[in-house]
Amino acid sequence: MSQHSDRAISALESGATADAIAIARDAGDDADALNLLANWTLGGRLLPRDLVEARRLLRTASEAGSEDASLVEAVLTANGTGAARDWQGALVLLRNAAERFGGAARDDDALIGAMALDANGDPVGLPDPEILGKDYVVRRWRGFLTPGECAHVAMSVSDLLAPSMVADPRTGRLIDHPIRTSSAAVVGPTRETLPLQAILRRLAAATGTAVEQGEPLNVLHYAPGQQYRDHVDTLPHEPNQRIKTALMYLNSGYAGGETHFALSRLSVAGGGGDAVAFDNVLPDGTPDPRSRHAGLPIRQGTKWAATRWIRARPYDVWNPR
Repeated sequence: MSQHSDRAISALESGATADAIAIARDAGDDADALNLLANWTLGGRLLPRDLVEARRLLRTASEAGSEDASLVEAVLTANGTGAARDWQGALVLLRNAAERFGGAARDDDALIGAMALDANGDPVGLPDPEILGKDYVVRRWRGFLTPGECAHVAMSVSDLLAPSMVADPRTGRLIDHPIRTSSAAVVGPTRETLPLQAILRRLAAATGTAVEQGEPLNVLHYAPGQQYRDHVDTLPHEPNQRIKTALMYLNSGYAGGETHFALSRLSVAGGGGDAVAFDNVLPDGTPDPRSRHAGLPIRQGTKWAATRWIRARPYDVWNPR
């Protein structure tokens, strides 16, 4: 971090928000300060959210030498934040960053290069799913992710994982989640990478939905004894309902942790790289009680998984309801 950005962060930590913004703005072409301003503009808390201005600041920060800004700019170009989606433009930005900085950009570029993608970043072909269950269908794709892709998804949130929490409806304070005892992290649009965006497009193709319908990816880590108790994924009184759930298993070598559908007497034990998907609603759009499921307790080892809840219509990650 530069001297200007360190001063801005120190001011912010002391509660002097206006001073922090002024320091960053007065830093001229300081790459780290420009990147701070871009992130504050994206976040919409310290500065008014302005996605177009955030993209401009990221471009300026990248040109000034910020590796972080280069990677975020590439991702936002791919997922359509602040401008139309542009996969080819995102690839150019990523490859420029890989040549300039190496490191994470080079690794992401190599992972993308190993994927079978068309010019829009969508998958070229998918494995055929297995049909599990009789009265209630769960689809499973073996080898949906490569080992390298599994590791990439898990490591993308390694610094964010925290015990699952929920807001107490009476006090508004965060309390332990009553259903999910795992650690979890959400991959928002600025935390995506180009490989993650390609994986999300693969999930969309597999489920017959548009990538814009998906909520941010939720990455879960289960230690021995942890579980996701019996629940449904639909939301009460929600006009843009979660119509499907896609679940990716990121590792093998653990005991327990099956995804269990009690009403259908179906348990799915996914191996590393497998994915499953199931419908949460009936044809009339009402919740399907057969979709009630649980992640059974881990008996030995640890389990990594990632969940993508898919809505009936596009989901606005910047203005969720």
